[in-house]
Amino acid sequence: MSRRGIEGGTLALPWPSSSQRSRRRIGTDASVLAAAVVLALVGLVMVFSASAVLAGNRFHDSIYFLKRQVAWLAFGFLLLHVASRVDYTLWRRLAWPILGLTAVLLILVLVPSMGVAAKGARRWLRLGPISMQPAELAKLAVVLYMASYLTKKGSRVTEWPSGFLPPLIVVGLLGGLLLLQPDLGTAVVIGLVALGLLFLGGARVTHLVGLILVAVPVVAVLILGSSYRRQRFLTFLAPWKDATDAGFQVTQSFLAFGSGGLFGVGLGEGKQKLFFLPEAHTDFVLALVGEELGLVGTGGIMVLFVILVIKGFQIAGRAREPFGRYLALGITLLIGLQALINAGVVTGLLPTKGLTLPLVSYGGSSLTVNLLAIGILLSISRDRQGGKQTGQYASGHGGRVFA
Repeated sequence: MSRRGIEGGTLALPWPSSSQRSRRRIGTDASVLAAAVVLALVGLVMVFSASAVLAGNRFHDSIYFLKRQVAWLAFGFLLLHVASRVDYTLWRRLAWPILGLTAVLLILVLVPSMGVAAKGARRWLRLGPISMQPAELAKLAVVLYMASYLTKKGSRVTEWPSGFLPPLIVVGLLGGLLLLQPDLGTAVVIGLVALGLLFLGGARVTHLVGLILVAVPVVAVLILGSSYRRQRFLTFLAPWKDATDAGFQVTQSFLAFGSGGLFGVGLGEGKQKLFFLPEAHTDFVLALVGEELGLVGTGGIMVLFVILVIKGFQIAGRAREPFGRYLALGITLLIGLQALINAGVVTGLLPTKGLTLPLVSYGGSSLTVNLLAIGILLSISRDRQGGKQTGQYASGHGGRVFA
């Protein structure tokens, strides 16, 4: 008899069972990690290139923004490492507490004595020497909540009152708090992510179409009912009509891309960052990449995002747990949508929004939250069904088949 012996009347075999083999953890997805690290490091270089003159003029310190970005990047990499080593199922238990904390922070932002107002919006909380943007945490909080909710509800998400409606209410309340800042861009992003996860979770197409038909006129009213949003939309339709005022930022972005050509004018040699292109180190950093590194550099960055999205869907397809599948899908949708929207804005394909380019733009809150999300995605990649793709995101849980 082997040393394992007979336990509880059952012969314990000396080799691992098939279920044990399928649950064995393997290495993280190196391509996801590599793409994220390269994007973050490229972003660090471009933030310095974009902000050195501005920082020297405003703060008499050319590396003012660089120092802060390096600090946030170091903290973000620490979060990525820790999250990649922690079992991702922990986040299911933390989904509701994080959602509640996010709601509290979004409320505190609106309190005049606590929230910091800038450029007509109240989106920041100052905590001692640092400031944070709770809207960035709200994006990840919605992904965690939706993944937990869809895992719990399973096929019942097809039922309107008990399955489909509750997440709409929760996400709608968060969106309402964001609109009070105001931050329509983030509200749209979390709405699109929630919509995408509901679709992939097996919600009825008729319910989704009905939701879209209701949401479109609501967004139209929010845009046309606000003078500055209406101006942005009209500028989007004809940016050159008022190129020196309302259309100044997007037309300068066009000039940056146009002057860059195929290979760019050279790193650090861009002219649009010399007080021509506003927000060159934040929302419009991709335009500076286009000027200094050309179409090749811009295309390289977008290829890295495509790799992240493709690998994210593959990780979701191989995840052992339904929660891991939905969580990987949500993180992938979140990063992919933000990159797509930011690229659309700087190229004039979408109206101007205050959305950063994930991992690349300057901003501590955005950088750390996105690196944390990448860490969670890496954790999911380490826990596969024997390393074999199932071809279905939520087998037995009402999810849609992914080919």
